[in-house]
Amino acid sequence: MKLGFVGLGRMGFNIVLNLKDHKIPVVAYNRSPEPVKEIKKHGVDVAYSIEELIGKLPKRKIIWIMVTAGKPVDAVIEEMLPYLKKDDIVIDGGNSFYKDSIRMYNYLKKKKINFIDIGTSGGLSGARHGACLTIGGDNNIFKKIEPICKAVSVKDGYAYVGEAGAGHFVKMVHNGIEYAWLQSIGEGFELLFKGPYKNLDFRKISKVWKNGSIIQSKIVGWAEDAFKKDPKLSRIEGIVGGGETGEWTVKTAKEFNVDVDSIKLALEERKKSKKKPRFAGKVVAALRNEFGGHEVIRKD
Repeated sequence: MKLGFVGLGRMGFNIVLNLKDHKIPVVAYNRSPEPVKEIKKHGVDVAYSIEELIGKLPKRKIIWIMVTAGKPVDAVIEEMLPYLKKDDIVIDGGNSFYKDSIRMYNYLKKKKINFIDIGTSGGLSGARHGACLTIGGDNNIFKKIEPICKAVSVKDGYAYVGEAGAGHFVKMVHNGIEYAWLQSIGEGFELLFKGPYKNLDFRKISKVWKNGSIIQSKIVGWAEDAFKKDPKLSRIEGIVGGGETGEWTVKTAKEFNVDVDSIKLALEERKKSKKKPRFAGKVVAALRNEFGGHEVIRKD
């Protein structure tokens, strides 16, 4: 099962290496050539154009897209369309809004091309060594790509969750939960930072919490990693990036009359951090950098 892969950003690059480890043949393409040249050094077959990519694939084409949500996804698919045929499969493994995925599914269905949406989680380490996938689209098409999903996932880390858009809907909610969870951890460490005990070792506390506590988690483990590098996070600003998937979660919750006050608060705190940074923001920014390689603003 040879797979075309478009998009060699942080996540895409690692997923391609993961696929290679599992002996799944991949042809990789990226709009800018530098990542293509870099992944080629790892023994991955590459292409320098969409036409070349598709020309290297078998008769029935399966192409995984991992690019920025929105217009870039549409642009890549439009560029591929002249080379696609009936029954080909397009996978969007990025962070697309679920309604965009439903729209793209219906658009491609009219052209007799299949579309699968995959919510991909687990950060960079998950992409490289075992991701978590939620998959939406036609179940019979999912069955055809299931070996790929199983290969790149951690054990028991993938599931078909429903019709078109469901994979990205579940991932959107996952990201909303992540917002609230990160904010809670950030606020907890800010209280430790400002509390009466001035010599608390945050790395040591994180290490204890990640081993057997009620809040034991990968996130607390990443906190330990961050505090190991910078014990009081003094080298970064408390400004938190991102926000798009949180906005989607809050707006969708309002549409379905669901209160998501903790997620909404976390989203508002991210926005406020740009004008009024605080220690909780340092923690959230550092955690996002640890698991996703997201940029932090460093102090001069």
